[in-house]
Amino acid sequence: MIEIVLDTETTGLSVKDGHRIVEIGCIEINNLIPTKKIFHAYLNPERKVSEDAFKVHGYSDEFLSDKKKFSEIAEDFLEFIKEKKIIIHNAEFDIAHINNELLIAGKEKITKTNIVDTLDIARNKFPGAAISLDALCKRFRIDNSKRKKHTAIVDCELLAKVYINLLDQKEPKFNFNNLNEIKKNENNQGINNYSKKIIIPSAEEIKKHKEFLKKNFKKNFF
Repeated sequence: MIEIVLDTETTGLSVKDGHRIVEIGCIEINNLIPTKKIFHAYLNPERKVSEDAFKVHGYSDEFLSDKKKFSEIAEDFLEFIKEKKIIIHNAEFDIAHINNELLIAGKEKITKTNIVDTLDIARNKFPGAAISLDALCKRFRIDNSKRKKHTAIVDCELLAKVYINLLDQKEPKFNFNNLNEIKKNENNQGINNYSKKIIIPSAEEIKKHKEFLKKNFKKNFF
């Protein structure tokens, strides 16, 4: 199954306050394996970046001033995600901003039909626990040291690994129909670009396990 992991960065939080997208990133995965196909663009939001947003992603008004407008990349973006399931962390935020940009560009909005929100999955699996992207990386022992700032492509790479773990997939399912395509690219490392789910017991858990064995071994077997 081909899916798209998507993330955006914006000038601020709310579309209602006129905030716009400054970066959009997408990574394609096939049966949970990155295919190396990506869509990425920095965008001129045609307005100033808020101070709070700048602290998050670090994209200045000067840096964004010569970048393309969303309307200029809209067709390519829509073609990239066409008829694919889209994986987003906190989809309500990203889809609101994307649909606002599509409206401004005179394009049809994206429906929620093909959207998977990993925030909802995490909330259901770990009620009451921290479920930010950083918190989930910590939970699944995913290296997020590259995440100095919030950037769309880095966040997509991390989310793809988090998504695998949220689905409890120790290994992605390898599609042998793609074998010939993979062989064409001798440098393809895609089949290794996934995060295995590794659970390491804490010292307290190990202690309790030893106590359990000591208490129950003789009782059950002698």
